[in-house]
Amino acid sequence: MASRKTRLVLMKTLSLFSVVRGYNIPVIALAQYLSAIFILDKDSRALDVILDPNLFIIVLASSLTIASGYIINNFYDAQKDLINRPKKSMLDRLVSQKTKLQVYFVLNFIVTLLAFLISWRAVLFFSTYIFLIWFYSHKLKKYPVIGNLTAAFLAVLPFFGILMYFKNFYEVIFAHATFLYLLILTRELIKDLENLTGDLANNYRTIPVMFGEKVSKQIITLLTFLTIIPVYLLIDVYSVGYMDIYFYAGMIVIIYFLFQLWKAETQKQYLQLHNILKLLIVAGVFSIILIEPSVLVHGRKLLSVI
Repeated sequence: MASRKTRLVLMKTLSLFSVVRGYNIPVIALAQYLSAIFILDKDSRALDVILDPNLFIIVLASSLTIASGYIINNFYDAQKDLINRPKKSMLDRLVSQKTKLQVYFVLNFIVTLLAFLISWRAVLFFSTYIFLIWFYSHKLKKYPVIGNLTAAFLAVLPFFGILMYFKNFYEVIFAHATFLYLLILTRELIKDLENLTGDLANNYRTIPVMFGEKVSKQIITLLTFLTIIPVYLLIDVYSVGYMDIYFYAGMIVIIYFLFQLWKAETQKQYLQLHNILKLLIVAGVFSIILIEPSVLVHGRKLLSVI
């Protein structure tokens, strides 16, 4: 009896982990810290940045906000996910909709308290972030273009939180943000192609539903070509150290991605394309250390201090 109850608790914990996509959040938190160390606050010792209590609170609040966002998104997409992701949906449904909402409100309450520890500006930022995520999940995601643009914007918004904290507004930062935004926007369009069946069944007016797969692929192709602009700026105009290796390799991956895109027809093929973009984004996170690898062994001597 006890083992059965323990198993049920573990399954529900796993279900909640699936709902909040716990595997994504640590990557976003790591990206925020690496951005702070190698881009936003280069003049400080790496260890000082890592141990900054205010930065920790901002990253924690961002992580909890993202987790709550996944919950409310899952809440509204329950019927659609039954069609598009039946296996994941069955796991997610081990936690009731009521429990999901309770966890959602608790997380947002904690985020608000954490924001108060920073400043009233942080409270305003995270309150706006929470509202935008809810509004996107409730309304905007069902509409073409505006839904995709908003989803990509919400994905990069946590980085603007630490950007405002460090008050660092160099042009190179916006070039990085533009590249990331275009990749995420492309991924959102791929997800719409991947979820076409469920979107049709639930009256989601996405670009593939409204204009067809061919138009969607044309827009995706245009977006991938637009990534050349920030990549050119980052490699030839700004100094990104050895991270230019990532951008050159990324362009090769994008060319391969485009070839596969125009051959793709099934949900499985679109899922593979989605995963290619996800890996490219994650690789970009870890490649941030290539901007100034000497940080790890010289100057600020992070490794020796740790």
